[in-house]
Amino acid sequence: MITKESLIKNFQKTPSKYWKVKMFDENGFTRKQCPKCKKFFWSAGKETCGDTSCEDYGFIGANAAKKRFGYIEMWKEFEKFFSRNSHYSMPRYPVVSRWRPDLFFTIASIQDFQRLDAGGLTFEYPADRLVVPQVCLRFPDIPNVGVTGKHHTSFIMAGQHAFGYPKTGYWKDRCMELNFEFLTEVMGIDKSELTYVEDLWAMPDMSEFGLCLETFSKGLELVNSVFTEFCVKNNKVARLPIKIIDVGWGLERLTWFSQGVPTSYDATFGKVTDHLKGLIDYDEALFLKYASYAGSLNVDEVKDLGLARSIIAKKIGVNETLLKKKVAPLQAIYSIADHTKTLLYAISDGGLPSNVGGGYNLRVILRRALSFIDEMNLKIGLPEVCAMHAEFLHPLDTKLMENLVDVEKIISFETDRFVSSRAKASRIIEVIVNQKVDIDGDKMVKLYESQGITPEMIKNAAAKRNVEIKMPENFYETLSKKHMGHKDEEKKFGHDLSKIRPTKVLYYDGVKNFRARILKVFDGKNIVLDRTGFYPTSGGQIHDIGKINGLDVVKVEKYNNVIVHTVDGKYKGPKAVKGAVDWERREQLMKNHTATHIVNAAARTVLGNHVNQAGAEKVVDKARLDITHYKALTDEEVDKIEEVANRIVAGKIRVNKMVMTRTEAERAYGSMIYQGGAVPSANIRVVEIPGYDVEACGGTHCDFTGDVKAIKILRTERIQDGLVRLEFAAGSKAWEDLKRKEALLKLSAEVFNVPVDQLPSTAHRFFDEWKEKDKVIGKLNAEVAFLKAEILRGKIRDNKLFHILPYNREQLIEVAEAMAADHPKLLVVLAGINGEIIGKRGAQSEENVGQIVSDICGKCGGSGGGSASFAQGRGELAKIRSVFAEMGF
Repeated sequence: MITKESLIKNFQKTPSKYWKVKMFDENGFTRKQCPKCKKFFWSAGKETCGDTSCEDYGFIGANAAKKRFGYIEMWKEFEKFFSRNSHYSMPRYPVVSRWRPDLFFTIASIQDFQRLDAGGLTFEYPADRLVVPQVCLRFPDIPNVGVTGKHHTSFIMAGQHAFGYPKTGYWKDRCMELNFEFLTEVMGIDKSELTYVEDLWAMPDMSEFGLCLETFSKGLELVNSVFTEFCVKNNKVARLPIKIIDVGWGLERLTWFSQGVPTSYDATFGKVTDHLKGLIDYDEALFLKYASYAGSLNVDEVKDLGLARSIIAKKIGVNETLLKKKVAPLQAIYSIADHTKTLLYAISDGGLPSNVGGGYNLRVILRRALSFIDEMNLKIGLPEVCAMHAEFLHPLDTKLMENLVDVEKIISFETDRFVSSRAKASRIIEVIVNQKVDIDGDKMVKLYESQGITPEMIKNAAAKRNVEIKMPENFYETLSKKHMGHKDEEKKFGHDLSKIRPTKVLYYDGVKNFRARILKVFDGKNIVLDRTGFYPTSGGQIHDIGKINGLDVVKVEKYNNVIVHTVDGKYKGPKAVKGAVDWERREQLMKNHTATHIVNAAARTVLGNHVNQAGAEKVVDKARLDITHYKALTDEEVDKIEEVANRIVAGKIRVNKMVMTRTEAERAYGSMIYQGGAVPSANIRVVEIPGYDVEACGGTHCDFTGDVKAIKILRTERIQDGLVRLEFAAGSKAWEDLKRKEALLKLSAEVFNVPVDQLPSTAHRFFDEWKEKDKVIGKLNAEVAFLKAEILRGKIRDNKLFHILPYNREQLIEVAEAMAADHPKLLVVLAGINGEIIGKRGAQSEENVGQIVSDICGKCGGSGGGSASFAQGRGELAKIRSVFAEMGF
């Protein structure tokens, strides 16, 4: 099996072929092997490789560069240098990675140009030579933040990229020439202080890799130059069709190196660190000595952090206890500064702290920052720190100030939740400390997810009582890796379609009747045509129905570029067919789909720019839209969204529908076009309601917003952490709902024997009486759920449970959540006697609950779905019993 290590060993048999560049010969650099770590490197005098593990920071307190560059000034100098050398300077992409469906966040600048196309990775770029100040988010480094002086959860990777050599771009010699010129001429670093370490960068699956040269100076890595040109196919090394220069310059590190201040946080957070330092007892002279050795405290590389800190204490001549006491407050404020900057960028770009997906990591750092504020008794709030960051970064990114109000609202809401749960958390921590309970990784995850308890909270409580409690060392790394990305399961047909040519699409042209030829029939009823006017289920819009040569079309699905029509009965007719679409049904679906775009735009207008589409479904009677929002909607907010939506309808705005290349669309509209998900195609269909909404969307839509006629929001609910669902009707279905409700009002007035205008006061009186009784019922339901979860424990098999209970939907959810909380690896699917189905998984389960519930509902004559962690639906009870029995339950 080919590994990174085996590749490096093989390439190093001929190092001059792979790592040597002209610049080395021209400037007297020779190849050496580090006596400490044994890595090979190139230098013009130094005898060690210069990595932090082999050399202490030598730039702190020194004049390592020709001047002290400010953080924003450093980017301007970098941009000016590369623009002068024929590079296009482009704006950053968002930190929420909507164009890469397998990743929640942007983790490197090269990711800006990566696209998934038919299962493979392709590259799209606006210029063949470019630079970009890409903000990147990485959460595995959380424990190192504030400790080493160099680790951040968000940082600007000054990306330097070139594509397409030898036709365009450039390759190793020119890349390293530019590298050397910038470091020695712009920054003024003496060449004798530079080392270039040989290494190799690779994707985890070896789908692409390249040799790289890591540039160090005085113990700090400044830049990593990757030359991507290889891949592994059939366990053999092969060349990629394109050569890529992928250079990641650490803007924080370049600035820090030039300033020589104790940490990169001091160099790059502007007045934020100065303000926070004013809240603690700061011994600057002591910390300056300590900072030179802090790079050796990387928790990923040091087995005994306490021993490493003890060694540093001896080196600088202070008591270890005193050192820890003096350093801890600084590490805390550096972490607060880092975490708030990350939250500012993430929320500004549409991310939300939550317990699902990438929001999980945002909530982790938010609560960690709040824990430090509590621990150090700091008189400051996170919104205040965010505001300072936004002001400092304004010359580089004006969007941060624009979104500050939304950021402050969301963080304040999360802070209130944290504070309200703190009393309960304190009681649990007190029990842990009193009983000296050691905490393993699973238990820590459960404490965090169920009670919001962080490792720092337990450590601090234990330290106050001089109690030693074993804690998991890699908690944050394990937690963050689970929530850095996700993978959607590909829809499968069951037959090989690879040799069938793509189906020509007619449904965007308003075709009601059409002629076509049959290319293939599977199982007598699944028909593939050469062209079709039938829309397949896609993007949340249900398929068309109609007839093919008189047979009812009951289902239409698309598999890659081939559309399969399922008919009711066996098809035995000729190859030439006539197709007829049920146009009345299609028109209603078009109205509902267009209404979905309108409601999405209205929700963003009313609630804020953090609102994004997280899911949607458009059926005939109604549509639903799941949006990202941090709390349940109020009646006033719902009314306002409906009002704005109908204002857009009344505007009779033309709905623009355009096919564009992905590059053109992104350049014109940005990555917001991927609200409905990334599109795995070089050409995409863009739907725009000018001034309100623009999305990449393959659905069918009206030509004008006025064609929708009216929109009525039927109901809303908070379906999971950070997600709110709106159900609504459009067109005649909206009017039908209004008439139905008017009839209900009259009937209700008759039941209460009061006029319609007295219904509100009468209902309030009955509601108050019911509410008191409901409180009692709610408590009883919670107790029943807990007891039932205990009873069902014995029915779990292979970390799975499928069971029917005589409960309603709310009760099923309570039982499922209770079981998932107690069994981290569990998949639980419960059904009620009315056919409701609820699915939930524990924190450590890898099961896709949404897919499982959807499949069960489909087999049981219903429909359903949801996220990978929670889903719901409905089916016929008799069929549910049968399906559960087939599973052995």
